[in-house]
Amino acid sequence: MANTREIRLRIRSVKNIRQVTRALQAVSASRVRKAMEAVEHTRPYASKAWQVLTHIAGQPGRNTLHPLLIERPEVKNVIVVMVSGERGLAGPYNTNILRYTLGHFQNYAVPVRYIAVGRKGAELLHRRGLNVMAQFTELPPEPEFADASPVGRIVVDEFLSGAADEVYLIYTNFVNMARQVPTVKKLLPLEFGTTEGLVRSEFGEPPAAAHSGPAASYIYEPGQEEILDQIVPRFTALQVYQALLESNASEHAARMVAMKNATDNANELGNALTLEYNKIRQQSITNEMLDIAGGAEALAQASK
Repeated sequence: MANTREIRLRIRSVKNIRQVTRALQAVSASRVRKAMEAVEHTRPYASKAWQVLTHIAGQPGRNTLHPLLIERPEVKNVIVVMVSGERGLAGPYNTNILRYTLGHFQNYAVPVRYIAVGRKGAELLHRRGLNVMAQFTELPPEPEFADASPVGRIVVDEFLSGAADEVYLIYTNFVNMARQVPTVKKLLPLEFGTTEGLVRSEFGEPPAAAHSGPAASYIYEPGQEEILDQIVPRFTALQVYQALLESNASEHAARMVAMKNATDNANELGNALTLEYNKIRQQSITNEMLDIAGGAEALAQASK
């Protein structure tokens, strides 16, 4: 059985850990709010870009819009962009996104190359021996659009050069503080039929029924092709940026929950150790009192 000194040291250690986990929980709670504000701020731009894109797509006589929108007849190579966290102490957040990625692409029919966004994901992909063609680590706590642009530029270049026939984006979608869902999205080629509903729901666009009626007429300058050349690559990078923000919010939410659980466990362990310490101390005091009483009784007997 441990003595009182050892238990006091363990209680002190548990209290120190509890202070750290409680501080990390408070920091993560603050960063979740900032991350969600950043997500909200990107929605008006994404929504307007999508409106312009779909309006040009609906113009008569436009069968082929942009190379990034054209489906390949045969898929020979695939790129997967996996967004993970930079640090640990976030519960199963990073392992969940890797497990979800491997569940979709580990036994894929064609060769798959990976772009890792986030240090933990890059480490896990390398550890599995997968083909990591690029990695982006040491991202800032509050990522900006410039942090997502290089990723978007690489996948666009790879797709246009024919080195990749499809590009997928895997990230963790923030639902609420207690629920974050790994999500896969087809990044390229952009699909109007399937992507429209997704964009409407993610970027706060009203339901399609709200847009019924005659379509508005616009004059595009300098021209539709020139505008598409700017919008489509930017929209691709914007989706990567949106995934970064969603994943950032999810990571902080997961860390906040993990740190709260750790704080609760530290409280329970501290209470159990304190109870054990009091029991041992009480037993020690009782033994000392019994020794004193026994000694007094022995002296009384000796004096008779």
